[in-house]
Amino acid sequence: MPKAYPYVGPKEIAARASGSVPGTVFSSADDLAAWVQAAETSRGRVTAMFVVDAAGRLRLADRRSEHVACAGGSPVLAAGEITLSIRAGRVVAEGVSNQSTGYCPEPESWPAVSAALAAAGVEPPEGYSTELSFRRCPRCDQINVIKDQLLECAVCGSALPMAWNLGPATEV
Repeated sequence: MPKAYPYVGPKEIAARASGSVPGTVFSSADDLAAWVQAAETSRGRVTAMFVVDAAGRLRLADRRSEHVACAGGSPVLAAGEITLSIRAGRVVAEGVSNQSTGYCPEPESWPAVSAALAAAGVEPPEGYSTELSFRRCPRCDQINVIKDQLLECAVCGSALPMAWNLGPATEV
């Protein structure tokens, strides 16, 4: 069962994002290819922000936007960054991460990404190319990215919990 991750980032960012247009939904390879071609850089690829919404749909937005805006403020099944290019007329996912400090999705969110990419006509990679784990410090409330398996708050030095603890993720 997939989990739906609530927004856990700063309230000011959510407030700024409220009322903005959510990310574009993609459900066909042709629509996604047109978006990539319009957005791609001189290197022939585009890195974008993505979410998989609660309905399992892939949503993309400019990398400089916020995940909470891309999701329309709603909970997501996954969030992160994706690098796309077009090779031999097909959209290719060159890299996908779960890098979102607004939603902090667990690495276990990958199946939702894989299914959303497949539904949008993109063969998904085997998993996240960059996989992050997040924890909230119970002492100072800071969100931490876990590095080198060190469960220690980067701000106050307190021990971090073994399990994901960023919000009331619910099964959908």
